[in-house]
Amino acid sequence: MATTPSSPSPMSQPVFPPPTAAQQRVLDRIALQRERLRARRAARAQSLALAQREPGAGGMDESMALRAAGFAREHPLAVAAMAGVALVAGPRRLIRWAGVLLPMLMRLRR
Repeated sequence: MATTPSSPSPMSQPVFPPPTAAQQRVLDRIALQRERLRARRAARAQSLALAQREPGAGGMDESMALRAAGFAREHPLAVAAMAGVALVAGPRRLIRWAGVLLPMLMRLRR
């Protein structure tokens, strides 16, 4: 018996019918979602690499004073508004509220 080279049979490669319009919309949405996820992963990897390169760029390890100074530098209008509210409220009210809020903040930091 002589063996003949086997030719590719039609069963070896699956043949799918072309997608309908609704199926194509779903496939397009899936492709867009995959692209968004790839972009998000790339952006996260880039930000992590940048954060590792610049250790003094901020984070949870900084003291409260440094974080407050950074916040004041980034949001000067919010700091000015808080200072205005503090002036209007008066020292007694500020001390009273500090006595309530500071213990809560200290518990959150732990």
